[in-house]
Amino acid sequence: MTVCQAVAKRVRGLLAERKMSQYRLEQTSCIQHGTMNSIMSGRNGGIELNTVMMIAKGFGMTVVEFLDDPVFSAEELEIEK
Repeated sequence: MTVCQAVAKRVRGLLAERKMSQYRLEQTSCIQHGTMNSIMSGRNGGIELNTVMMIAKGFGMTVVEFLDDPVFSAEELEIEK
């Protein structure tokens, strides 16, 4: 799994947990719809830290809280170059 796929998985989990729509997350995080769709569909080759920070802020959490999930500690997590 790539880092971008892990971020998308974490976002899906948080959206379901908080009963929040992707549209609402886009609005609260100030991320454009196209960018979020690229992340969620896996078309994104990589993801920048500032984007992860914006997503975390959209959920009302710190980036540390966002990344504190087993999906990011998996040994098979691929680091994109």
